[in-house]
Amino acid sequence: MTPRDPKDGIQELLHELCVDLGFCLPPHEQQRLREAPPADADSFTDAVFIAEGMNPDRHTRLWHQVRERIDRHLRG
Repeated sequence: MTPRDPKDGIQELLHELCVDLGFCLPPHEQQRLREAPPADADSFTDAVFIAEGMNPDRHTRLWHQVRERIDRHLRG
């Protein structure tokens, strides 16, 4: 059995965020997050918002929706 590449999981997460919540990041931002993903769900969520050009502090409800998806993926 071949171990799963963690970058594949990040790509799946980014795809889900795009399809389900509309966070379709530019390719260079996707690559940046795959290569050096933030360590925790809060930081990852903030990074997604910033990559999308949004202020995370101004979209509390949406931030929590994105964070929930990220947390679920990070926990496996």
